[in-house]
Amino acid sequence: MAWVALFIAGLLEVVWATTMKQSEGFTRLGPSIVTAVTVLLSFALLSWSMRTLPLGTAYTIWTGIGAVGAFAVGILFMGEAVNALRMLAAVLIVSGLVLMKVSSSA
Repeated sequence: MAWVALFIAGLLEVVWATTMKQSEGFTRLGPSIVTAVTVLLSFALLSWSMRTLPLGTAYTIWTGIGAVGAFAVGILFMGEAVNALRMLAAVLIVSGLVLMKVSSSA
């Protein structure tokens, strides 16, 4: 169950990163509220998952899901640049996440 909570926490990180961008420096109320709520939920689920998962594993996977997810949202919905080096960087991050999960004892 900790892995499910961690995965959801990572997805919520993508949401809050996206809505933080849309809040335009917290000058737009709707995206600012969504950012605040999803930050709290994401941190709560991360904290809960750390009750059984190792710190390094949980934090690395949480930030990795957020980083790759935000990268994908930026490309797919915000017109951010796609090039070979950026794609390689995303593949390396995902590879690291897989290795972290495989090497975890929890």
